[in-house]
Amino acid sequence: MEPTGTIVFTSVGRPDYGFDVYSVHLPSNSDDSLSHWNFTEQRLTDCASVNFNGQFVDDDSTLVFISERTGSARIFLNRPGNAAPEKLHSPPESLFHDRPVIKNGRLYFISAHQQPDKPFKSWTALYSTGLLDVNKPVVRLTPYGSVDYSPAISQSGNLIAVASYGPRPWGGEFHHLLTDIVVFPDSDPSERVLVCSNGGWPTWCGDSTIYFHRLADDGWWSIFRLDFDYSSTASHAPTRVTPPGVHCFTPAAMHNNSNRIAVATRRKGNNYRHIEIFDIDSKKFHPVTELVNPNFHHYNPFVSPQSTLIGYHRFRGEGEGAAAPGDSTIPHLEPVISPIQGLRMLRLNGSFPAFSPCGNLIAFNHDFDLKAGLKIVKSDGSKRWTLFENRTTFYNSWSPADKNVIFTSIGGIFQSARAAVQIARVTFDPSHLSDDRDEIPVETKILTKEETGNNAFPCCSPDGKSVVFRSGRSGHKNLYIMDAVNGELEGGMVRQLTDGKWIDTMPSWSPDGKLIAFSSNRHNPENEGAFGIYLVEPNGGGVRRVQVAVFEEERERLNHVCFSADGEWLLFTSNLGGVTAEPVSIPNQFQPYGDMYLVRLDGSGLQRLTWNGYENGTPAWHPTPGLSLSALSLEGNKDGEDKLKGQFDEPLWIHCDL
Repeated sequence: MEPTGTIVFTSVGRPDYGFDVYSVHLPSNSDDSLSHWNFTEQRLTDCASVNFNGQFVDDDSTLVFISERTGSARIFLNRPGNAAPEKLHSPPESLFHDRPVIKNGRLYFISAHQQPDKPFKSWTALYSTGLLDVNKPVVRLTPYGSVDYSPAISQSGNLIAVASYGPRPWGGEFHHLLTDIVVFPDSDPSERVLVCSNGGWPTWCGDSTIYFHRLADDGWWSIFRLDFDYSSTASHAPTRVTPPGVHCFTPAAMHNNSNRIAVATRRKGNNYRHIEIFDIDSKKFHPVTELVNPNFHHYNPFVSPQSTLIGYHRFRGEGEGAAAPGDSTIPHLEPVISPIQGLRMLRLNGSFPAFSPCGNLIAFNHDFDLKAGLKIVKSDGSKRWTLFENRTTFYNSWSPADKNVIFTSIGGIFQSARAAVQIARVTFDPSHLSDDRDEIPVETKILTKEETGNNAFPCCSPDGKSVVFRSGRSGHKNLYIMDAVNGELEGGMVRQLTDGKWIDTMPSWSPDGKLIAFSSNRHNPENEGAFGIYLVEPNGGGVRRVQVAVFEEERERLNHVCFSADGEWLLFTSNLGGVTAEPVSIPNQFQPYGDMYLVRLDGSGLQRLTWNGYENGTPAWHPTPGLSLSALSLEGNKDGEDKLKGQFDEPLWIHCDL
């Protein structure tokens, strides 16, 4: 039976982005004009959803860009004066598109709709199609089995450069993705030439000069230049053009001036990423966006064909969406297109969702970094309530047998086995969940003893009588089962379910109560970053591993597992699909390789559910498809929603104190 129902999940940071694409006009090419130019910013997109990674088609601000307004990352074309952008032709089965370019009547773009030949490879590849004729086929330009990111088209349109990972399996890195610069002619993509090892985000100046970024040996992200003649396949060694002391990435070359490039920078003493113009001859940086919006991050510059415009994307600002027809708040729940008919997917503004028994409510943790406590939202996204605040709370389980009982973890989320983290039983009166209330009184009962260390990740049994959880009380993080009403206090019982010098965590009870799924590194206890999925019976017997990656199981990082209603499928998050976009080009993602998958209990039928550059995780799966979602939409601006403030971080692994 094919999986059905409704899945709610989290994408780290994504609800706060509020990206729109902007541009500024450039002056003449003299240093004086840049130094004294008054940059005036123009918004090119309409404040709907998130809009990013644009490219100019001409110097009249015609823009091709990526937008998630339809529930997945799609390609749109915006012409000056048009009331709304036009969605462009691309594979309908593709739920991820990136880095679109229009040249000589063709559309080039990244997509991730074709499964690679083995796990731990990215699905990312370069494709092209005719711009106007939707009947023209979509052509894959990346050889099957290889991985390409970040395409760039030369000035003539004859040559294409990509940041290529080639056919090798993903090595697990993402702080500095180890891609190479590969060039091939548009007329014959099979004639690929490796022109430089260790480089990303290529950009052409003319047809013979490529700029790209690389993490230099001294620790600074820098821009390098490569002069290259494809007709003779001759090239010189790349030359570093930006100096140490400032991080420079995602370059955009100017066709009419080979000695100028637009770059995104991070500087010591400045917490924001900004766009600057770097003059290679004078070795001078000319600030652009810091003069316009000093306290916003700006990403991924691009330049118009005649170098009269620089574009980029940034958070649109708190007031801008309200002044224009668009989003100024964050939806409680946002529909996301599912690749499986009958399976609906919703992105939550929060983490660790848990459905109520009938599915009309979802408990979640709004922001555990800010001690936001525990909240409930209607599953149609129309109303949200606060149960309690000012406590760090994570990972929830709604009792399947009680409409007013939620189990949660209180304490720090990433703590040692001995740290004090407790399991709590939270009860409330369902009649208080009314439209005229925002805060709901609750009774909170701690179920675990204070001296027992790190107790977390509770999951209630189907009959509501027991809770399985992870505890570090033995010095190792293993699984335990306790009474759901009194816990291990007041005469309650607790017993150890698993035992070993490894980590067993994130348990989930099957709907029939006969199995518990969990994540564990018991196959390699020395590696605390590699987790497989295991099954165990509630009496501790029948432990077995679910074979997912088969021949490369040691690389599995499979977490947040839960069951389908019929007990035939497991939903989990995984690193099986590698990295989908260059991580240095997006805000911070702790695990930018995190995507959601389904698999049967015997390891067969593996299906991918999400494709993007975000970390997707902490899913909950409601057992029936009959939820009322009529009030849901991709647009914000509903009563009680969080104001869109652009509160996201730069990649935490980019340091300026070198």
